[in-house]
Amino acid sequence: MSNNTTTLVEKVPMGQKIAFGLGMLANQMFPAALGIFMVVLVENLGMPSWMWGVLFFVPRIVDAFFDPIMGFISDNTKSVWGRRRQYVFVGSIIMGIAFMIMWQLYREDSVLYNFTFFLTFSLIFHIGLSIFSVPYVAMGYEMSDDFHERTSIMAISQWIGQWAWVIAPWFWVIMYDPSWFPNADTATRTLAIWVGSVFMVLAMVPAIFIKSKNTKFDDTLQPLTINTIGGSLKEILISFKEAFSNKPFRKLCIATFLIFNAFNTVAGFTFFIVVYYLFNGDTAAAGIWPTLFGCGGALATTFIVIPIVAWIAKKMEKKKAFLICQGISIFGYILLWFLFIPGKPYMFLFALPFFSFGIGSLFTLMMSMTADVCDMDELESGKRREGVFGAIYWWMVKFGFAIAGLLTGVIMSVVAFKAGAPTQPEGAVTGLRLFFSGVPICGTLIAMLVMWNYDLTEKKAREIKAELVRRKSQS
Repeated sequence: MSNNTTTLVEKVPMGQKIAFGLGMLANQMFPAALGIFMVVLVENLGMPSWMWGVLFFVPRIVDAFFDPIMGFISDNTKSVWGRRRQYVFVGSIIMGIAFMIMWQLYREDSVLYNFTFFLTFSLIFHIGLSIFSVPYVAMGYEMSDDFHERTSIMAISQWIGQWAWVIAPWFWVIMYDPSWFPNADTATRTLAIWVGSVFMVLAMVPAIFIKSKNTKFDDTLQPLTINTIGGSLKEILISFKEAFSNKPFRKLCIATFLIFNAFNTVAGFTFFIVVYYLFNGDTAAAGIWPTLFGCGGALATTFIVIPIVAWIAKKMEKKKAFLICQGISIFGYILLWFLFIPGKPYMFLFALPFFSFGIGSLFTLMMSMTADVCDMDELESGKRREGVFGAIYWWMVKFGFAIAGLLTGVIMSVVAFKAGAPTQPEGAVTGLRLFFSGVPICGTLIAMLVMWNYDLTEKKAREIKAELVRRKSQS
């Protein structure tokens, strides 16, 4: 009887899970829309490729640098609001407004002016994103102490968040359909206002509705102030080093970097493979098939992958679920090689549910496993550092994303692919296809090897939690 009662107490209300999930929808929609809109900078506003590379790379590096600082700040905030909510709220406003402004670009202005304008507000947007996302992710880690309930929270949040990748590909169709807008840059200016305003509001939802503990009188916290900034920065570096020295956490970060980086390195090739291999370079004939690839993958993730991942994790442990799901994704990438068939574009749809297990399972499981690591760290250090761990984990994601952008250009140069050219050099499209399947397969296999000896099991996690409860009862 008592065991049942305990289980009920540990359950997080569905309303809280949905509130957290709406934040994830915003957290994924902004970068999804950003990736699609950035095509306009080159195609419609005439920016050279080096400018595009700078605009892609520099803000993400600044963002990645700011994340650990934001993690430390949120971990050590004394407030009646708790450690996270106020930052989630303020960050939502900054990133929403900056996103709307940074796309107000006009072809009548000079390329240098548009470059400078976009870079300025892109930096503000990414700082706002960091202020929002780091405390937001940490909120998710704090929502439950239960091993399986954490997976349920992350599964629901990822299920809701995946709708960003269902919706975002259709922006491409709207941008280049003259019945909607006269040109893509006009479309982007309008769509940015809608995306910025709607998803700014959704990003605020976790701050408003998710409960948090009053930390105003918590003397264990070390808030960052002007007087203590030197010592605090040293403490940030120490916390960063200590967190990454945690072996299970280091494995999670490396595996995530490998899978996410490999996937994003070749994700941009999809459009070119569909257009130039399936439709012989005829963009008009390709129609919405490139959009259906991204949309179909997101739908498969939403309705097939995430529910299966959550079920496997509950039955077989999180590590086994990770290895099984990544193995399925490798099979999917192999299928994509054979199911890209000229004249039969619908065939690749059969591969989407399989390769979607890669990214679809990644964040559902890894975010849940990071929450387990936070308990392990508390046992060893005596501190709750969800913000620091969340910041480092997403730092690896963002750094990987930035590196992927550079590698994409390198690969396209290696195979001599020329975007926009009516015909391609012999072997260029085949080269893209080889990289499209080969890079994710190699990255996933290495990640599986890294995770093979991951030893933070359910049994060990529950033992850690029991010891933490015992310590708190004695203090």
